[in-house]
Amino acid sequence: MIDFLVIGGGIAGISAGARLSHLGRVVLLEVETGLGYHASGRSAALFEVHYGSVAGLALNEVSRDYHMTANGGVLSPRGIMLVGGIGQEEQFERDRAKMSFDKISIDEARGHVPILNPETMVAAAYREDSWDIDTDRLIQNFAKEIRANGGEVRTSARVEQIVRTANGWQVTAGGDTLEARILVDAAGAWADEVARMAGVMPLGLQPMRRSMARLPAPGGLDISRWPMILAAGEDWYAKPDAGKLLVSPAEEDPVEPHDAWADDMVLAEGLARYEAMVTEPVTRLETSWAGLRTFTSDRQPALGFAADDPAFLWVAGQGGSGFQCAPAASQLVADLVAGREPEVSKDIVKAVDPARLQP
Repeated sequence: MIDFLVIGGGIAGISAGARLSHLGRVVLLEVETGLGYHASGRSAALFEVHYGSVAGLALNEVSRDYHMTANGGVLSPRGIMLVGGIGQEEQFERDRAKMSFDKISIDEARGHVPILNPETMVAAAYREDSWDIDTDRLIQNFAKEIRANGGEVRTSARVEQIVRTANGWQVTAGGDTLEARILVDAAGAWADEVARMAGVMPLGLQPMRRSMARLPAPGGLDISRWPMILAAGEDWYAKPDAGKLLVSPAEEDPVEPHDAWADDMVLAEGLARYEAMVTEPVTRLETSWAGLRTFTSDRQPALGFAADDPAFLWVAGQGGSGFQCAPAASQLVADLVAGREPEVSKDIVKAVDPARLQP
């Protein structure tokens, strides 16, 4: 019998599987042909310790050392700049205080990003300690850890049936029937659907669409050293990526679980907000896409055993912070299974307990 059957091959599932592989045999099931296909494959891939929910911030802090050092580390310097336009002064100050930015002059901001428009920009702030995450390397490191401990990672394995048994679970997926002691639900936007299949009370998870456009480097400039740019109120954001510029309208539109695509109108409106703050117009989109960021009702992750079944383990609701907090979130899940004292505080353990969402 398998000890831990993990459903979901995004960063939540692959990291949880890696940690749990030290406690027993793990088999991970992913419906797509590769790992990290949905939300994990469409991430902005930034490690910003001050961004996220209350629990997310604590998990980010605990994750920092792992991201920096484990397996040679997965971070590279990026930096982040907050910008505010006309009429956004109060929102800018709220964001700056919340995320601990240091205020800088408009000239200093343009020194970092020369296309910022001094006529429409009224405030700027900057922090150096934000990093790009090598997301593919992180996923593959966790997958190697599962395999090194005798586990399996199966792709193209759609879960067709889940049956509760006296000793755990019987799951039919990819043409095979598997017996498992503990079921780990890390299915992202589909996590509630997996719970329903298992006869477990869902959490009320809500997937939210977020769109992204890839633009040529503005003005043909070398943008490799530009920081990520975050507009006040998270009105839009932009981030260099492999010589191109990613721009997102940063929308949160509630949708049903699906293979997401960008909404053309939402993307156009977001690009217009971006254009209003820069001197280089958008002349061409190279490509666009969207991902689903899935939230609980209180926007804290759900990490731990289901209130109505002690053999069902939730790893869900990271809300776009999955890569940032993966090392700490996955370790917390393993600590709960092993009965160890978690590194995060008891208040954080309580804040992410799925029981709060399952009355």
